[in-house]
Amino acid sequence: MIDTSNLMVSVSGVRGRVGEGLTPEVITAFAAAFGAYALRRGPGKTVVLGRDSRVSGPMFALAATAGLQSVGCDVVDVGIAPTPTVQLAVEDLHAAGGLAVTASHNPIEWNALKFIGPTGMFLDGDEAAEMRAFLEADIPRAVWSDLGGRRTDDQAVQRHLDRILAIPFLDVEAIRARRFHVALDCVRGAGGTIFPRLLEALGCTVTAINMETDGLFPREPEPVAENLKELEELVRTSGAAIGLATDPDVDRLSLVSGQGHAIGEDYTLALASTLVLRHRPGPLVTNLSTSRLMDDVAERAGVPLVRAPVGEINVARRMQTESATIGGEGNGGVILPDVHLTRDAPVAAALVLQLLAETGQPLHELAGELGRYEIVKEKVPRPSQPLDAVYAALAGQFPDADADRQDGLRLSWAAEKKWAHLRPSGTEPIVRIICEAPTRADASALVEALRAALPG
Repeated sequence: MIDTSNLMVSVSGVRGRVGEGLTPEVITAFAAAFGAYALRRGPGKTVVLGRDSRVSGPMFALAATAGLQSVGCDVVDVGIAPTPTVQLAVEDLHAAGGLAVTASHNPIEWNALKFIGPTGMFLDGDEAAEMRAFLEADIPRAVWSDLGGRRTDDQAVQRHLDRILAIPFLDVEAIRARRFHVALDCVRGAGGTIFPRLLEALGCTVTAINMETDGLFPREPEPVAENLKELEELVRTSGAAIGLATDPDVDRLSLVSGQGHAIGEDYTLALASTLVLRHRPGPLVTNLSTSRLMDDVAERAGVPLVRAPVGEINVARRMQTESATIGGEGNGGVILPDVHLTRDAPVAAALVLQLLAETGQPLHELAGELGRYEIVKEKVPRPSQPLDAVYAALAGQFPDADADRQDGLRLSWAAEKKWAHLRPSGTEPIVRIICEAPTRADASALVEALRAALPG
């Protein structure tokens, strides 16, 4: 039995601080459990392995390889690559699954495993539970003659790039004709393997920082506005039309306007959706904690907006159900089914550049046309009462709000263009409160109203 007390184990995978909760032994055990699960589910016995650029990545990739081979899986190693590239490789190679060694936007001392099913999508809650059950039993190891093999695949990034350039409403020649000057910050993550090639294919002039794929992150790796000061300055000094920033595993994209201001990661999905819906109207899916900018985008396009529980796989599954045209999360994660049902920063960048090319407008004008809301986030101690009872009581105290109980409690007041989302943390004994309104004062007041209404 593995000690998981210092790990974060969730539908997003298993992650921890290197050398504390997360060790090679832990990685090997989880990889072996996943391999046994993949062999049972099929098809075949191939498992794709890729990683971001973290310093601990080579060590953990070797540990994961050993775990997979020990149960009889054949490993196809794509090396340092974006997580969406690894997911696409699972689909392209008709593999039984995939492992991405990445802690995404977590700080430098973290690493993780993300588990990918045979469709190239992450395991959902039920699938993850089934996989973890192998950890609690004797993992069926292969005998010496049935151990898995290993080979490398150096074409995964190119296949991903080819898929992006084949998006049916991406006019590559029109983008090339604009000769956009792009400032780029890949935070010394896996983005350095794909973004230069994408921007070159789109005819862009690139001024770049932090392109080394050595995992020595020069800033906090999450691409939120407060972490993008260096990119903002680069845009201003270089005269770039737009700045692009991603996280270490390249599934999230944030934007900086030509004026040198980070516009906020919620705008990435809103702008990408605006572009896609111009060409292909259809349902739009996002999560319950994403800005109501998405309500406005859907309303302007005359399409329905569907909200799913927080978590990429929850959004992706709902997109399947709704036959959505585009979807994603407000953290800069754009999911375009034309490429794959996963968050993909290079896809997001291509769509935003297409929007700039089509409209002829600068980024700050396009963002301004979408409007602006203010989000305030708070943490409060978890109430002693069962949360279902707390949600019911809160909904009763705000009878004028529409209540959504898919994931915690979301209260919305459409006429006033404000909402609140309460959900328990998966890692701390707290409840997160996220409120959005047209002004910060209104959002803060809503946070305080909910805090006051919470039972002790």
